[in-house]
Amino acid sequence: GLFIIATAAASYWLWAGDTHRMMDAMTTILIVACPCALALTAPFTLGNVLRILGNRKLYLKNAIVIEQLAKVDTIVFDKTGTITTNKKTAITYEGEALNEFELRLLKNALRGSNHPLSRRLYDFIPPQEKLEVKHFEEVIGKGVFAELEAGTVKLGSSQFLQHMSENTHKKTKVHVEINGVYKGSYVFNNQYRQGLEQLFEALAKKYQLVVLSGDNDGERRILEKMLPSGTQLVFNQKPEQKLAYIDALQQQGKNVMMIGDGLNDAGALAQSNVGISISENVNVFSPACDGILDASQFHKIAFFLMYSKNAMLTIYMSFGLSLLYNVVGLSYAVTGNLLPIVAAIIMPLSTITIVSFVTVMSNLFATKK
Repeated sequence: GLFIIATAAASYWLWAGDTHRMMDAMTTILIVACPCALALTAPFTLGNVLRILGNRKLYLKNAIVIEQLAKVDTIVFDKTGTITTNKKTAITYEGEALNEFELRLLKNALRGSNHPLSRRLYDFIPPQEKLEVKHFEEVIGKGVFAELEAGTVKLGSSQFLQHMSENTHKKTKVHVEINGVYKGSYVFNNQYRQGLEQLFEALAKKYQLVVLSGDNDGERRILEKMLPSGTQLVFNQKPEQKLAYIDALQQQGKNVMMIGDGLNDAGALAQSNVGISISENVNVFSPACDGILDASQFHKIAFFLMYSKNAMLTIYMSFGLSLLYNVVGLSYAVTGNLLPIVAAIIMPLSTITIVSFVTVMSNLFATKK
């Protein structure tokens, strides 16, 4: 289009017999409509947004994730370790009392697991002497088996240990078996993250919300009271079922963001359009996710989603500004009244203007609540 305009303007002035104006028009058109401003708009905007999000403790894999965040219309939350917090969970033990030796075995077996319940239980058990772990196996969504120099430890769900106890299906439990003998279970009374209700109320206005959990439905009534009425609650989901659930939503044309703990949810996080891993420690992460969110910023998820939309709006606005600049510049250039030297000065000024505009706007949107 640019070359057509330049050729048309040059042909007109050549036909008019003004070769000097013909050269000025053709040259200034090619200079003033330089696409530098358009080419720099997106990289500068998204780069600045990545920096700002990083300062707010949301660490994204790349700039493409920002564009994907802006398209999200469905948000799927895991329960344990995502909408519940690791730091305020009350833990009680039910069963045969564990002696110091058994606690030492259990503590060392837990050391290799990154599952939220394992990390909570590891912190709950008093410090113990370290033992060599000869063999360690973690079955995602089920439990852990560890062979130590002094014995074996198996812990996890009742199905994994093939043990059913009273009310097992109504509580979040980690069952313990040492040297092939069932000992008892640790019961977790979940504490939900601060600001959870307000966050879901804000998100429910614009997004379809789902809580997708591998746990039993013992806390369904609590969640139904806490969360908006339109929130879907799905329990007893194995990792492969979570992945299939996300895929089914996408088959319906949904753009899905999955927020999980990054371990049991690895498949679902990878399948979703955007996968965000919540972490109490950002150094413990899942390579399957598109971003890591520090758990302290959980209540700001609605802000991050709105900010990503505003980032795309900034890019569109800068495209419009650049287009306006080109229209005005070209209207002068085709007349031959714009000197090439003036066009050469205006061109970098336009680039500076666009870069400054996107930087100011992305910083301004970051201040909005």
